[in-house]
Amino acid sequence: MLTGITGQDGSYLAEQLLKRDYIVHGLVRRTSSTQRVRLAPLFHDSEVYDKRLFLHYADLDDTTTIRRILLKTEPDELYHLAGQSHVGASFEIPETTCQFTGMGTLKLLEIVRDLAKKPRFLHISSSEIFGRPDDVPQNEETAMRPVTPYGVAKSFATNMVRLYRDSFGLFACNAICYNHESERRGESFVTRKITKAVASISLGLQDKLKLGSLDGLRDWGYAPEYTEAMWRMLQQPEPDDYVLATGVANSIRDFLAAAFGAVDLDWQNYVEQDPRYMRPSEVTQLVGDAAKAKAKLGWTATTTLQELARRMVQSDREQLSQANPTRF
Repeated sequence: MLTGITGQDGSYLAEQLLKRDYIVHGLVRRTSSTQRVRLAPLFHDSEVYDKRLFLHYADLDDTTTIRRILLKTEPDELYHLAGQSHVGASFEIPETTCQFTGMGTLKLLEIVRDLAKKPRFLHISSSEIFGRPDDVPQNEETAMRPVTPYGVAKSFATNMVRLYRDSFGLFACNAICYNHESERRGESFVTRKITKAVASISLGLQDKLKLGSLDGLRDWGYAPEYTEAMWRMLQQPEPDDYVLATGVANSIRDFLAAAFGAVDLDWQNYVEQDPRYMRPSEVTQLVGDAAKAKAKLGWTATTTLQELARRMVQSDREQLSQANPTRF
């Protein structure tokens, strides 16, 4: 069972589980839109959809429906990926962020606690729990010092997972994920905003790109590698928490250079800073130490920033070309 199956991580994880011959169930919000672009290839596979992939409708705060679905499906593994995950937006909608990202996780844990057949549980945590850490890089023992509403909500959820593991014996794990991007990243995230703009500029559809701070350092990896690690966590003999990261710090400027470099352009000729995109509080020096994941899971992030940016730009160029067939 996957919550957030229609998101970036959910779609990759669903594909990976299906390749391992899992039967996959996904929780999706009931909305007016039935378009779920990231899952489209699976929907159109007659050997998969409604045979090994099933969707169930429920919001994260609809505990009665979620309980009913879990009782019916009896999953062996439960991957909790859903929630309000946009850090910048969390300053605008802090109550919603805490309700779905924090309390949504607690409600799921309470349901799992009561099930006769308790699935192995994975919660997707975030490097945002560390905020402004004293130590660089951070590992599983680093103190939580969140500086964003999203980070605060994730800290609550992460600690609740640990509490339920220790107090109630649940097989419950935290995947403390640093930034991980892909061609399926939402367009409101800065990396996708950059690569889509680069694609548009390179095709003559756009002139400038406006961004906020260019100084923040991030540890950027490739999403499909991170969902592979999530699966490995639930195959271990004992539950535990793991940092998933590349261990390499890059700035927004570095990502801009890599993205514009993929189309042989100099980013400084096209990027303007806009105060409207500055966050009230910004994290710094978030770089992860994934030594534990390497030692226990045999996992290492391998995709470089340059390759990540190239893939994203190439995908966005293809999408724009298809959307404007008369121009290209």
